[in-house]
Amino acid sequence: MKINLGMPHSMRVPAMTQEWEQQLDGAGIGRAIQVADELGFNKVMLGEHFVVPREHIALSGDHYFHTQVALAFAAGQTKRIKLSSSVNILPLQHPAVQAKAWSTLDWLSGGRAEAMFGVGWLKEEYDILNVPFHERGKMCDEYIDAMIELWTKEQPKYEGKYVSFDNIGFAPKPLQKPLPIWFGGDARPVLRRVGRVGHGWSPFQTPPEKFPECLDYIRSQPEYDGRPIEVFFALEMLNVGAQHEIKNDPRAPGGWDVNKIVEQCEWLKELGVTETIVPQPPLDGPEAYLDRLRWVAEEVMPKVR
Repeated sequence: MKINLGMPHSMRVPAMTQEWEQQLDGAGIGRAIQVADELGFNKVMLGEHFVVPREHIALSGDHYFHTQVALAFAAGQTKRIKLSSSVNILPLQHPAVQAKAWSTLDWLSGGRAEAMFGVGWLKEEYDILNVPFHERGKMCDEYIDAMIELWTKEQPKYEGKYVSFDNIGFAPKPLQKPLPIWFGGDARPVLRRVGRVGHGWSPFQTPPEKFPECLDYIRSQPEYDGRPIEVFFALEMLNVGAQHEIKNDPRAPGGWDVNKIVEQCEWLKELGVTETIVPQPPLDGPEAYLDRLRWVAEEVMPKVR
């Protein structure tokens, strides 16, 4: 089991974050990521929204970084930790722009980028950005194919309903061949995308007990070629509803019981999960957070690897 890190103070979602995170400025976030890198955490992750309608701010907050910019900042603070979105809302930006951002990040970081894409749930955000919400799935499929074309072909060419290009150059290509592509979400089209071109899946509202069934469905897709499928799931997600409402699931809060944490990781592993985040108990500030990272690295990580 690989242990990941959510970038602290990259959002203000009451169901998932703690108030002390707001004490962290850029330097504080950078220090936390540096410590995680030195301790051997696998990956730093963060989500995104570009704009949040006022009626959603109470549950979702309005503090979100631009994903690739924030991950580039993290890359500059670190040497080995992987850099992941969780998730990029793919249809909200042109695929050539997204492809350029990810290939730049991967090239400059020495091959550490892992792109996780989703279609999002916030219709008002789509409306504000003038992107058709009800076409987001079809757009995502085209955008993925167009980005792979840009990343892998010396003379990229693509013709679709939402994106077309020919007679162009695109460089730098990602260092990783292929650049890992993950998909976040629960609907059948998401699982089909994983089976078709994905390297990993991040469920959101799917009950953990259903993960093996979903993985079987992924592997049953006609274009699945036997590649390993990684799965990321954090127990804290059990506390988050579809629109960030708080569910108060008793399995979500963190604690200091090593044996319980190891048991939880083993349970997730049995369900097909390969990466997780150890949930945090209530903490009182940035230094306590760094101490928690050190504790997880010393007490938990050796027992779940």
